Amino acid sequence: MIDFLNAFVALSNFVLIPAISYGAQLALGALGVTLIYGILRFSNFAHGDTMAFGAMCTILVTWLFQSWGISFGPLPTALLAMPFGILATMGLVLFTDRYVYKFYREQKAKPVILVIVSLGVMFILNGLVRFIIGPNDQRFSDGERFIISVREFKALTGLKEGLAFKTTQGITIVTAVIVVIALFWFLNRTRTGKSMRAYSDNEDLALLSGINPERVVMVTWLIVAALATIAGTLYGLDKSFKPFIFLQLLLPVFAAAIVGGLGSPLGAIAGGFTIAFSEVMITYAWKKVATYVVPESWAPDTLVQLLSTDYKFAVSFVILIIVLLFRPTGLFAGKSV
Repeated sequence: MIDFLNAFVALSNFVLIPAISYGAQLALGALGVTLIYGILRFSNFAHGDTMAFGAMCTILVTWLFQSWGISFGPLPTALLAMPFGILATMGLVLFTDRYVYKFYREQKAKPVILVIVSLGVMFILNGLVRFIIGPNDQRFSDGERFIISVREFKALTGLKEGLAFKTTQGITIVTAVIVVIALFWFLNRTRTGKSMRAYSDNEDLALLSGINPERVVMVTWLIVAALATIAGTLYGLDKSFKPFIFLQLLLPVFAAAIVGGLGSPLGAIAGGFTIAFSEVMITYAWKKVATYVVPESWAPDTLVQLLSTDYKFAVSFVILIIVLLFRPTGLFAGKSV
């Protein structure tokens, strides 16, 4: 029985908790992608760098607060700075929509044109972020590092394996739950949210009903900016902030949105956790867990690792291809790609 408890603790420490935290970050990112696709009807490839921009603004305000001696006690100061990052990102996306996307929207340009335009915006944002904050890793997490450390867990339980639950992981999970509840309440209970859903379902009928399309577009961008900033900041707190990593993160974010079903907020959440658990489980070395649950004579000599962590993003790509081939509408039957 003790061996199974040790195996479960090891599994929780290296697979379950990291995958839940990572899945929450992907889900928030995928929600932004699916809202843009469902309402504005194009795939926004600049979303990853929008996340980077929001996280960068949060970091800069965090450093400013720290220089003034402002902190958030045991929690990261970045949580105090995040609202300012959200406001800055809202300004950015409204600016790009008004001076870039709006022109093509008024011209009734095909979605592929807007995709290409978003690629241009992506490269500009990527260069802008690296120019402002630099290309190197930026760590900006302060306060308590762990909710519970390995040493504390071992002393508390007497088990051989220890559990480390980082503060940033706890913050990610709690924040994601709050944001998702608030988003679904907004979309289902408020007049503006219902207008957005109606516009997404049938644009012509929504316009005939008197819905203001420009207001819907503006609110959509504001929500996407908030989601992108929160997702980018939480990812940077949990791992570290490096501008280029958000360009790579775009693949699992899009994979999450497509696996769940583009245009489906619930699908984006399911897709985020599907991608996260797939990446973590396939790249995890299962030797430690297997040693506890199998007879000693069967204990593996190798790492029992299907893929190196260097191929983590390849897992997202493979899942994405499989879904596009066999179920292009995703798990929750969103709009086909």
